[in-house]
Amino acid sequence: MSSVPAVDFAPALRLLAVASVLAAAFLALWWWRQRRAGQGDRRVALAALAAFLTADLIVFGAFTRLTDSGLGCPDWPGCYGAASPWGASAAIDAAERTQPSGPVTVTKAWIEMIHRYLAMTVGALILALTVVLWRARASVGRSGLWALAALVWVLVQGAFGKYTVTLRLYPAVVTAHLLGGMVLLGLLMAQLEALRQPPRLTAARGAGVVLLLLALQIALGGWVSSNYAVLACRGFPQCNGQWWPAADFAQGFTLLRELGRAGTEGYVSFEALVAIQMAHRLFAAVVLAAVLALAWRLWVGGDAASRRAGLSMLGLLALQVLSGLSNVLLDWPLLAALVHTAGAAALVALLVSLMCRASRQGAPAGATLDPALRQRAA
Repeated sequence: MSSVPAVDFAPALRLLAVASVLAAAFLALWWWRQRRAGQGDRRVALAALAAFLTADLIVFGAFTRLTDSGLGCPDWPGCYGAASPWGASAAIDAAERTQPSGPVTVTKAWIEMIHRYLAMTVGALILALTVVLWRARASVGRSGLWALAALVWVLVQGAFGKYTVTLRLYPAVVTAHLLGGMVLLGLLMAQLEALRQPPRLTAARGAGVVLLLLALQIALGGWVSSNYAVLACRGFPQCNGQWWPAADFAQGFTLLRELGRAGTEGYVSFEALVAIQMAHRLFAAVVLAAVLALAWRLWVGGDAASRRAGLSMLGLLALQVLSGLSNVLLDWPLLAALVHTAGAAALVALLVSLMCRASRQGAPAGATLDPALRQRAA
């Protein structure tokens, strides 16, 4: 695998063709489903599709990482210089014979390439959405700016994806890639809310602070996963039978180091992995309190929309707690880990939506609205 060039643009045009076909299929489905809708509803549906596929991409990225498929194709953007594992079958077979349980297998190569295909498709859809909104920028307001920001950021995400492979799963890059996916989802949700223009929710004030705390917790979770520290603490609420086990926070949170390495000092110690896991657990209590406080505020806000948002937040919080505990108590099952990532993405989407609705100028949710606007906001 070391003899494979880290970057090989030979299959770039074929990869773009694959992404174009996939994006065209999604756009055709969007157009068919919205063929009788007005222009405004079509834009909302396209923005919702882009946000939904971005959330799927985040979860599939977690699946790629959790199945150790991140280096299933050791070069970028293709696979051994080919556009698919079919074209790289000889190289993959040779690598698999050399290391049967290594980073390169046929299954891992397909998982990695499907992740890349989906990422390029999302990028193509965001480009299409940007074109649609900028052509109608006189009527969509700042939605065009959100679209442009999402388009720029998806290119940044592409760079993170590249360096995830070329730097061989460098933990700081892997964590940044996860955070970048959440940022992209947040930008697309803000764009969607700007297009929908739902009623204002004054009870959602404070959602931005909770979102910031959640972002820090997601960063800690990404650091846990990228360093394979999930099982460094066995049991809950204690860690390895202790309330405060030996932990090396300095080494655990040294950001500029290779996977498993402790700079020039050998390998990362078990105490460093314990520190990473303990930090994620402790900050989870802070996020838990903040989300509960916001959910309570939404519940007592008085109107039905606020209560629905509060209940949704409580449901997602319960999902996160249960899936997080399952990761520790059931030895990190794949399904629980994926649900944990999906729940984090859903919380990001909900909090961005609430933040936009709290800051929006206009009638509150309980006020009398024009029937057409009420139907769009529902």
